Amino acid sequence: MNRLEQLYASCGQSPWLDNLSRDALQSGMVTRAIEGGVRGMTSNPTIFEKALGSDAYGEQLRDLAERGVTVDDAYWSLVVTDIGAAASAFDDVYRASDGGDGFVSVEVDPRLAHDSEGTIEAGKALHRRLNRPNVLIKVPATVAGVAAVEELLAAGVGVNVTLIFGLPRYREVMAAWRGGIGRAHAAGLPIPPSVASFFVSRVDTEIDCRLDAIGTAEALALRGRAAVAQAKAAYQLFLADVTGCEPGATLGQGAWQRPLWASTSTKNPAYPDLLYVDTLIGPYTVNTLPDVTLAAFADHGVPARTIDQDVEAAHATLAELARVGVDLDDVAAVLEREGVASFAASHAAVLETVATRLGVMARS
Repeated sequence: MNRLEQLYASCGQSPWLDNLSRDALQSGMVTRAIEGGVRGMTSNPTIFEKALGSDAYGEQLRDLAERGVTVDDAYWSLVVTDIGAAASAFDDVYRASDGGDGFVSVEVDPRLAHDSEGTIEAGKALHRRLNRPNVLIKVPATVAGVAAVEELLAAGVGVNVTLIFGLPRYREVMAAWRGGIGRAHAAGLPIPPSVASFFVSRVDTEIDCRLDAIGTAEALALRGRAAVAQAKAAYQLFLADVTGCEPGATLGQGAWQRPLWASTSTKNPAYPDLLYVDTLIGPYTVNTLPDVTLAAFADHGVPARTIDQDVEAAHATLAELARVGVDLDDVAAVLEREGVASFAASHAAVLETVATRLGVMARS
């Protein structure tokens, strides 16, 4: 086995590729990634912003231009085509895992981040349109988003709860998951799949800036330690939620809302390139890896269980951060606002790209 295969077979963690483009689908890159051990795929507005400038979308854009569709409709037609193709590529993984893996995620319109009803309607519409069991609808973990998550799960819609930056919000996400699947079960629906995407490296980026501003020796010694410590604490919350029951045993394979580590590329070049991968390996978790980080792990990653090592030290780190003056709740709030704004900006940019290309096609 290669390192990615060992990650799942020996450690129980599913490596997902944090990238999606038609070029990757058509070139066979996605197929090769699956053969190499990748077990799922994620997308977001920023990823589509980068992808949709490719010539691979030309033929479909020309057809959409000839039919005179709106920019919004054209965008979603392009996205749905790619997500459907990716879901087909992971069908064998999904079936072989008995529905526990092989998922592809697609984000609802980020402009709905603070609109519960709009998110619910958009999530259900995407779910119906794609009509694939291995597609997860990504919903940001804003206050409105968390409320929408429960409603979507209750309706049988699989969800990837994204942009989680702090432990209090993660507790709310877990509560929404419990409420949603309880209602789905009571209604006689299959338990929908779900993951909770806990963002990692961005936490260190924000906290390191605050530690630098504090400037004491104690504060500076904490740089680069907060994100992993918080993720380890989040995993302990997950374990507490399933204490006494092997995950999947009573609800079916894949039914537990697995913690997913997102934003795992190292932003600070002074830190190890796999800081947010090698340190967060453990059962019933997912790590979404961008291409460079995926290649790095395949080359020199260490597939060994680490997620529940040094847990006491992790909690001590969080306590020390508070003691030196870092407000973790404020950090999470700032990062949530920035994450929502970033995705909204990417969405606006990609709509502009689609509009420009539709115009070119219409005139040609």
